[in-house]
Amino acid sequence: MVVRTIVLAFAADPVVRWVWPEAHQYLESMPAFTVAFAGGGFTDGSAYTTDGYGGAALWLPPDVHPDDDAVGDIVDRTVARPLQRDLETLMSKMAAFHPEGPHWYLPMIGVDPAHQNQGLGAALLRHALERCDREGLPAYLESTNPRNISLYLRHGFVAAGEIQAGSSPTVVPMLRRPR
Repeated sequence: MVVRTIVLAFAADPVVRWVWPEAHQYLESMPAFTVAFAGGGFTDGSAYTTDGYGGAALWLPPDVHPDDDAVGDIVDRTVARPLQRDLETLMSKMAAFHPEGPHWYLPMIGVDPAHQNQGLGAALLRHALERCDREGLPAYLESTNPRNISLYLRHGFVAAGEIQAGSSPTVVPMLRRPR
């Protein structure tokens, strides 16, 4: 159910739809990509949902990372050849912005479009950020949708730059220090 919520939430995401512009490509590829990129949240108990799965967040704790081999396989099989180099460059640039020391990473958070603007994303962020603060660890994310940046700013994230490769939309890496 968490993966389904994420798939619904990212259906209009600029970066994800740049990668898979056709609906059938997106619907066939995004579930496996979600598990490969953010599935570590399931094994470490840091996958959070709202009641009824209207919203979901997949956090990766310190020292847990995306499954790079699985991500690479999905990209090779599903992304149009002309975009693959730009996507690989984009993802390399994203990796370069990650904080050096221990931190919590939020690879995916989303709210089903039928439940947006009801505070679900904010509730998911507050819940996880309380843990980050208790542990004294920073939180890091990359915003692939400019509509979400104001939400992250309200929760203490600060933009660390902009990332773009070839024909890709802009990605904004953001860091929040513990409070």
